[in-house]
Amino acid sequence: MAATLPPQFEVVDRPLDTQMTISMGPQHPSTHGVLRLELVLDGEMIVKCTPDIGYLHTGMEKLFEYKKFQQGIVITDRMDYLNPLGNNLAYVMAVEKLLGLEIPERAQTIRVLMCELQRIASHLVWLGTHALDIGAMTVFFYCFREREKILNMIEAASGGRLTPSYFRIGGLMMDLPAGFERRCQQFIDKFLPAVDEFHTLLTGNRIFQRRTQGVGIISAEDAIDWGLTGPSLRGSGVNIDVRRTDPYTGYEQYDFEVPIETGCDVWARYIVRMRELKESHKIVRQGLGRLQPGPIKADAPKVVLPDREAMKTHMDALIHHFLIVAEGFNVPAGEVYHAIEGSKGELGCYVKSDGGPKPSRVHFRGPSFINLSALPLMAEGEMIADVVAIIGSLDIVLGEIDR
Repeated sequence: MAATLPPQFEVVDRPLDTQMTISMGPQHPSTHGVLRLELVLDGEMIVKCTPDIGYLHTGMEKLFEYKKFQQGIVITDRMDYLNPLGNNLAYVMAVEKLLGLEIPERAQTIRVLMCELQRIASHLVWLGTHALDIGAMTVFFYCFREREKILNMIEAASGGRLTPSYFRIGGLMMDLPAGFERRCQQFIDKFLPAVDEFHTLLTGNRIFQRRTQGVGIISAEDAIDWGLTGPSLRGSGVNIDVRRTDPYTGYEQYDFEVPIETGCDVWARYIVRMRELKESHKIVRQGLGRLQPGPIKADAPKVVLPDREAMKTHMDALIHHFLIVAEGFNVPAGEVYHAIEGSKGELGCYVKSDGGPKPSRVHFRGPSFINLSALPLMAEGEMIADVVAIIGSLDIVLGEIDR
């Protein structure tokens, strides 16, 4: 459904020689990666928009077939590189379903805690770049100031910032380091005032409002038909969040709201994500309160290494475990699909095993890829300058689209 336009701006049928086809991207900074858009214009009005993807194609899903199950985790980091821990989680939980593993309570709590911190960090990149695309530069610096604090915590826990590979099939790479809970508490104590700063800088800005309200409209019916998920869907008034509809990792035990807006436009999608920042903050606070001492790996000697204390006292067992990890472990034959609520929408992972140490097929249902498919519908009838705002409202990452 195109936006309602004044009569002087209505798209009318004209001879083809009055229309112009231009290429926007793949080098254009506002396409958020190597995305090319073929735009058919009537003056500055978009008659047709065709996304052209594939410039970043890496064949990641095929690479899984050449890696042992545990080795595949490092590949997931490089898809949506702004939500690597969410990618880790979707993959390891799919394999854990095939193995029938039961994950300890502490490991599940840490997974929730880290994924919500990652969601906040991902939304901060979206907010900073979205504002920058429209012309608001200051917000970008404020967002990255807060994101650095989160990346520092992720680095302390995993050793990596952009590609942490922290989750493992059967649990975690290692427990949280000393002082992590204190640093996390310090962050969440100061984060809500930072969100208020974002609102002060942007939400009340009349230029930002006029660039986003009534732009890029997609109705709830169309959003469902196109398969939109996440904030892009909830901005059209559809109350679907995998953490609520199909809880995993103990999300059913957390108290949080699923933000819904009914504006169906760029502004509504903006408000949804801004509200999600506070809801993720609420979940992180609850996760810190739920952390209790305990194991962070499943009791599965053939899949995961024992804890350090067990390694010190059972050298023979340690050597045996290292051999198992080096050779890989066999996963029962079968196929499974597991979905989580990523920062951009439903992130699903399909894994098929033939009973060996390597998957025979891995496929991801990436939200960026699906959400981008609806861009032509949202862009038709809009001004060319509005394409930048619409793309930003979808929060796409080309690493996931071209995987």
